[in-house]
Amino acid sequence: MSDALAPGQAIGILGGGQLGRMLSVAAGRLGYRTHIYDPGANPPAAHLAERVTCAPWDDRAALRAFAQSVAVITFEFENIPAETLAALEDLRTIRPGLRALEVSQDRLEEKRFLRGLGLQTAPFAPVASTADLAAAMAEFGPEIILKTRRMGYDGKGQVRLGAGADLAAALAELEGADAIAEGVIAFSAEVSVIAARNVAGAVAAFDPGENLHKSGILHQTRVPARLSAAQRSDAVIIAANILNALDYVGVLGVELFVTPGGILVNEIAPRVHNSGHWTQNGCAVDQFEQHIRAITGLPLGDGARHADVVMTNLIGDDIDRLPDYLVAPDTAVHLYGKAESRPGRKMGHVNAIIRAR
Repeated sequence: MSDALAPGQAIGILGGGQLGRMLSVAAGRLGYRTHIYDPGANPPAAHLAERVTCAPWDDRAALRAFAQSVAVITFEFENIPAETLAALEDLRTIRPGLRALEVSQDRLEEKRFLRGLGLQTAPFAPVASTADLAAAMAEFGPEIILKTRRMGYDGKGQVRLGAGADLAAALAELEGADAIAEGVIAFSAEVSVIAARNVAGAVAAFDPGENLHKSGILHQTRVPARLSAAQRSDAVIIAANILNALDYVGVLGVELFVTPGGILVNEIAPRVHNSGHWTQNGCAVDQFEQHIRAITGLPLGDGARHADVVMTNLIGDDIDRLPDYLVAPDTAVHLYGKAESRPGRKMGHVNAIIRAR
């Protein structure tokens, strides 16, 4: 506690989306102020943060002023330009560290990192040509997923290919981006673990949640996940191993596939995560507060779950059902302050309490 950030200090957050918005709420509860940096005008997090800087990622003067106004810097998404982070690193501590971003920004690097820890992943190979893609299909087939190595989320930047697919057209769809091919995994469930590690190296994990996707976008997370005690323990241990290997400080999301041969790691997210939103109403200390605790040097909360929860994302015109959710029993509504709904856009989420423990 003697090294913890004092109340009243400012936390810098790179990115002004809904995750930055909810981090700002958690920071305020613990007595901290937040300063958002985002290239977009009027980002959702700006509505609740004390300060906001709207400037390009390569504006060195704006970045310097931002860094000088805060005590520590964190981020709400992983696709921040490396040059931006390098410029900030010389001015303020960034938590989590840059190694976590280097790993998670590149799917090929991420898979190699995970394999290096002895963890199982889908089979994978770099792809630079149709010959590489044909070789991957021959080895991993009958179906594979072609993905961009960088960027891409919510199903974007990827193409699923089967026998007879037009390989040249698939590569062209990625518009020349560096690519990776992954084998398709037959899994019984996709689960995620939201875990945190603080400056002292203490680790705390929330219960694994079971995820359901629609059109490549997370639709629901249910807690508890349908796992055996051994599987639940394995999932948490995997997350802890990743945190320690990265010397990580903050909250990390780890997406996992449950298969007959064991638990495979799908991907990691070096930030608070959509599949952890259930913690806002299922735990005394949610993922956002846990992240703020970790990066400011405070002790971690235990993350114990006091209720079974179903988190449902409100995507696009799902927001039209808001009146129903507002009157539903044991249901908490979380909106992101976005004025315009459109297909695929996350407008908010609801947490339905299924059973108190």
